[in-house]
Amino acid sequence: MVHRRLGLRFVMVLGTLLLSVALVGSSFASKIWHLFLSQGVFFGWGMGFLYLPALSALPAWFSSKRSLACGLAASGAGMGGLLYNLAAGYAVQKIGVAWSYRVFALVGLAVNLVCALVMKEWGGSSEHNHRYIRIHEFKHLGLILIALWGIVTEFGYITLLYSLPAYAASIELDTQQGSMASAMLNLGLVVGRPLVGHFSDQYGRINVSMAMTGLCGVLCFALWMPATSYGLLLAFATLVGMICGTFWSAVSAVTAEVVGVQRVSPAFSLICIALVAPTTFAEPAALTLSTWSGYQGTQIFVACMFLAGSLCLWLLRSWQLFVIERKGRLARDEESSSHRELLSIVAYMDWISVRKLFLSGRV
Repeated sequence: MVHRRLGLRFVMVLGTLLLSVALVGSSFASKIWHLFLSQGVFFGWGMGFLYLPALSALPAWFSSKRSLACGLAASGAGMGGLLYNLAAGYAVQKIGVAWSYRVFALVGLAVNLVCALVMKEWGGSSEHNHRYIRIHEFKHLGLILIALWGIVTEFGYITLLYSLPAYAASIELDTQQGSMASAMLNLGLVVGRPLVGHFSDQYGRINVSMAMTGLCGVLCFALWMPATSYGLLLAFATLVGMICGTFWSAVSAVTAEVVGVQRVSPAFSLICIALVAPTTFAEPAALTLSTWSGYQGTQIFVACMFLAGSLCLWLLRSWQLFVIERKGRLARDEESSSHRELLSIVAYMDWISVRKLFLSGRV
């Protein structure tokens, strides 16, 4: 809503300033509440104001290559994670923690400010009632399934992202090797997100997202659980990195597919509200699991979360095929008013039928 009232550039500039203030504030932190305020409140708000409006503004500019465009944009997060991971370690050794925060604040301020000022929303017309968030839109089954996909995969994604270095230490690898595993995962994100976008445009956005999310769960079982050597851990980190970020590279395009391009921004805002819980509690849950059962419990948890996400997309695919089929009938006037009434009653039985679940098609 802030985005729509004040404009994309204003919100992104505000996010840029909040991020820089958060990093500078962290450099002067001497008590734990200082970090809660700087890294928790200011950094979180800054990321929300900067990253989310940019991601939701992108789909309207593209039609045939929408997923590729979103994947390329999202790959920047992987590149940033890779470069920051390497640069932060070097900077801390050379200039200390406090000055490292300040340097990153200045770099972020310069780069993000330029990006915010040159960003532009699509100039196409949109109706006024498409501009604002409406909570009742969560009645839209497709939007509910996208939100569930995000919730479960974020539990898996964040747990995986932050558990990998600790897992490396648990199999007696040193800190540098653990950092390299994280770096390879981020490298996988850089390469994988555009590839997922490219294949999504060719074979269907929901189809490819479903397959990649499920494959991520399979890789956790097949490679992460038996990974007790440095080489196998690097192989797992690289391969899983290419597909574990499928949600963030595909969610804008998938949402546009389900609710329409004009509704992407408010719908995406609702999805992000639903993601508050997993992004807040994923890592504490992972730490609790690793304390109780070692990293095997964490590995199983991550794998199951990605498989559950794939199941959500399977159901979304079935629903979308049902919607497309029904729109085709309405366009051809093949349904009488009485039949439409009956269809609205049995819809929630028909879309989840075996025929719909296994129906082929590019979605």
